[in-house]
Amino acid sequence: MVYLDYEKIGLKCGLEIHQQLDSHKLFCNCPSVLRKDEPDFCVKRKLHAVAGESGQVDVAAEYQAGLGKEFVYQAYDTTCLVELDESPPREINEEALRTALHISLLLNCKIVPITQIMRKTVIDGSNTSGFQRSVLVARDGWIESEHGRVGINYVYLEEDAARKVSEEDWNVVYRLDRLGIPLVEIVTAPDVKTPEQAKEIALHIGDILRSCRVRRGIGTIRQDINVSIAGHPRAEIKGFQDPKIFIDVVNKEIERQKEDLDSGKEGLVPEVRGANLDGSTKYLRPLPGSARMYPETDLPLLKISRSFIDDSKKNLPKHNKEIEKELEKQGLNVEMIKLLIKQNKIEEFKSLLSVLNQPMVVAKSLLVYPREVSSRSGKDSKEIEEISSKLDSFLEQIFGAVKKKQISSGQIKEVMESLASGSKFSEALKMRRNDSGDIQERIMKLLKGKPGLSENAYMGLIMKEFKGKISGSDAMEIIRKFIGKR
Repeated sequence: MVYLDYEKIGLKCGLEIHQQLDSHKLFCNCPSVLRKDEPDFCVKRKLHAVAGESGQVDVAAEYQAGLGKEFVYQAYDTTCLVELDESPPREINEEALRTALHISLLLNCKIVPITQIMRKTVIDGSNTSGFQRSVLVARDGWIESEHGRVGINYVYLEEDAARKVSEEDWNVVYRLDRLGIPLVEIVTAPDVKTPEQAKEIALHIGDILRSCRVRRGIGTIRQDINVSIAGHPRAEIKGFQDPKIFIDVVNKEIERQKEDLDSGKEGLVPEVRGANLDGSTKYLRPLPGSARMYPETDLPLLKISRSFIDDSKKNLPKHNKEIEKELEKQGLNVEMIKLLIKQNKIEEFKSLLSVLNQPMVVAKSLLVYPREVSSRSGKDSKEIEEISSKLDSFLEQIFGAVKKKQISSGQIKEVMESLASGSKFSEALKMRRNDSGDIQERIMKLLKGKPGLSENAYMGLIMKEFKGKISGSDAMEIIRKFIGKR
């Protein structure tokens, strides 16, 4: 790649980041659960372009309508009439609205207290209604980067689209389980000066999003980049799951636009392009404009009260960086901290820590042991998930037993293994309690056979002998008890 002087070529670049929120759907009470089983029923639709608020039909909508495709929608017992566009939407999900406000405030945005829910014409089949509901909740924010401040123009709260299952000729099959999941769209100003800064900003915004109640995993966050150079219309590039390819994509798009200008290509218009794995892009459709927007007539104006805004500010989530520092002070290592944040189990960890104030023991029992025990069961992935969830439900009782010295912290994993094999909690505890007496007796014999050693030397011998069946603190307690008696 040749060196590019981004300032000289007049690079304008901005990001659009879409993140699913962790709550039920935005305009109905259906659960935000993606299904893998066979659908219960299907419906077929054809969609038509309609004029927006300006009275004109949007160019992108007109293009999609001209393709003449028929759409099949797979639905489940968790699908309601709102998702099928057979019933008006319910009032907006307050839990999702609160999360959108949290994200907006962390991005230094101003909340819009009275706003109109809009319909955005989308007739590629991904919405049964032919439009997506979207509402502006905040604007005029900013974030800092190593390369300077980047403005946050808008934060929208909207419903996610249905997910495409297959496409053959003019028939497209969608699944309705994803349709309506709450989604925030963050639109930055075109302040990004270099591809490296684009990547930095995307990662920084992603870090802020993970501090809030958002869904995790592949497909829950999607990123678009808007790129133009002086004299060339804007291209919106879609298809990013990983910010690692930002730099390649932006540089290759700049080269493509330069070739357009150098060759004197005529009829250049703003367009939507898709990102390929090698960083190049392909044409998808014309870039939509304001003609696709018109007011939602089934819902009133969204009024966000002062008390709702103040309460959101009062309960603003801590940034992940702050949380990491707190956990580090509590004695957790980097690996455990990353796992807690990634698996979104910070609150669960804090709650369990109030039962047993041993941070590393709690973290391992919450994050590592259930997965290890359930994975060794030889079950399929669904059953492993069920076993792991079952073990999680026993953690408070297990920690209570450790606190009462009914078992040692080193025996937690063994208790979990008994529970996973079908034992009742009382039975699993009784077996480990008997083992605890045997372990203590074996340690006393080991210490008697090696008189005159230091505490640390005894500790090394015990940990080697029992290979994780006893914790360091429990071993030291027995050592000191024995040394004190001599």
